[in-house]
Amino acid sequence: MARIDRAALRQKIQQIEGLSDDERAALLQLAAEGRSYGLVWEDRAEEVEERLREELPVLVEDKELALTDGGQEAPNHILIEGDNLEALTALSYTHEGKVDVIYIDPPYNTGNRDFVYNDSFVDNEDSYRHSKWLSFMSKRLRIAKRLLSDRGVIFISIDDNEQASLKLLCDEVFGEKNFVTCFPWHSRQSLQNDTDISVNHEYLVCYAKNRRQSNRRLKPSNAATWYTDEGFVFYPIEKDSDKYSNPDNDPRGPWKADPFDAPHVRPNLTYPIVNPNTGEQHLPPRGRHWRISPEKFASALADNRILFGKSGNGRPQMKVFLNEQEEFGSIAHSWFDADKYETATHGSKELQSVFDGDKVFTSPKPTALIKELLKITTLSDKPATVLDFFAGSGTTLHAVMQLNKEDGGRRQCILVTNNENNICREVTYERNKRVIEGYTTPKGVPVEGLRDNNLRYYRTRLLPRERTNRNMRALVSAATDLLCIKEKLFEELKVESLELREELTQKDVRIFSDGERAMMVVYNEEAIPDIVDWLQTDAIINSLFTNHYSLIKVYVFSPGAYAWDDDFAPVLDRVELCALPEAIYQAYKNVLPKKRAPRRDEEPTKKEGGEE
Repeated sequence: MARIDRAALRQKIQQIEGLSDDERAALLQLAAEGRSYGLVWEDRAEEVEERLREELPVLVEDKELALTDGGQEAPNHILIEGDNLEALTALSYTHEGKVDVIYIDPPYNTGNRDFVYNDSFVDNEDSYRHSKWLSFMSKRLRIAKRLLSDRGVIFISIDDNEQASLKLLCDEVFGEKNFVTCFPWHSRQSLQNDTDISVNHEYLVCYAKNRRQSNRRLKPSNAATWYTDEGFVFYPIEKDSDKYSNPDNDPRGPWKADPFDAPHVRPNLTYPIVNPNTGEQHLPPRGRHWRISPEKFASALADNRILFGKSGNGRPQMKVFLNEQEEFGSIAHSWFDADKYETATHGSKELQSVFDGDKVFTSPKPTALIKELLKITTLSDKPATVLDFFAGSGTTLHAVMQLNKEDGGRRQCILVTNNENNICREVTYERNKRVIEGYTTPKGVPVEGLRDNNLRYYRTRLLPRERTNRNMRALVSAATDLLCIKEKLFEELKVESLELREELTQKDVRIFSDGERAMMVVYNEEAIPDIVDWLQTDAIINSLFTNHYSLIKVYVFSPGAYAWDDDFAPVLDRVELCALPEAIYQAYKNVLPKKRAPRRDEEPTKKEGGEE
């Protein structure tokens, strides 16, 4: 193929008549792309993306559905009902760089009406089937990357329909160097009888935000760097004592038999071993070597650390004693077997057990699968935020609460799902409500509730994107729940109960505190002098803090980036100021689609006050 003169091509595009500005810009962008390798697809317009060109999303809490009996110390899990592109945009303000683990189970795009695009099912007859799926996933994964912390990681469930495309897409979004591995999951144990091959596996594609370049296993002496060092690395898994036993009453305690050979050929570790029970001579299998030298083997044999199978007539094996294993356990491996990670059938039975036997959702993932992912990516003594923006039946939250109960962890979970066929309200929410409050299985067995958890229910809401004074004030007013999520402050103090001026109401200011931290949202800038007067009194200590004083986060309405610093000058040592809605606009501009330019034949839109 002849090389294209891109400058000349751009000039010709500029001269084409009859194109709209958007069409001309799209052609110019295509002409500028000079990709030599990577994934290329036809970008397909998505209705939600078109909405976001003109509107901004916020999150509004449905307080009637809040489950808060877990108390102030319990994690506040969040369930968001709405399109996940809208919800992710909102989370880009509250959680950029704060999410530790993302697990998603997106549509597999099998062609069997499992993937909905613009309110229509995508089937095998759709010639843009793969392009639509890639467009859909690309927009969401790019925001997901922004949400991940420096040592964050994402797991994506998928099957062979899109696994190869997903790998290339993630290479582009996260970078090839941040690819961790692709875990095969033994998702099915029974055999399909209506085909020539029974497909019994799926995958979990795993990428890090910042994969640690040296991912060698750490020793217990420097295990603290697992958390403090920048970059992602898997934590070791706990020791499985069930694999150890002591059939010969060895005084050193329980042991297990490990293979005595290892991969690769090393001439100095390739020597004959004679079974003392049979006299048979053994060499390492082809392409492998013995694990220790002849001298160390002789010492280990004399120390009763070598055995030759259960009957004594097999190949050499090495005893590995439980009490000699490293304190922090063993490394994780890439094969997700059905015994440990369970199957899709386990997930279905688990969900039916919660719903009194009713089948309310197709093919939910088992909690065991998600729990094992969390065990190798989070620590029980460190707070962690887990996000699932294809929440489905809510397995991820169920797994987070179970694991917190088992190891005393402090993980918080955020779920996002739409409410198609009332799934969010009647399945996702209802499932985890029953898990928190307790339920009875179809066999009449009571299951104790995981009551040390709170669950808050939010819905996405769209507001005009145009920056008029009226729209900006509406955005600040509607963004209060968004700020509560961002600051993790949900307990509101009534203005009337505080020692404020009588004329101040919740229309002027709202105040939130958990006794350790506090937040004020100032909607009426004319109330700032009264608020500053109050902030100078000792009453603030008594009304907002129980133990010690910290800076009060003050969000204040401003038409620009100026947060009324001069007005707050007398109390700058007590507050941390942030101007709204500018902070929201700045976060959203990185993820929102560009606004459409008006057509040349359109009249300019008139703003308030007659401005054009």
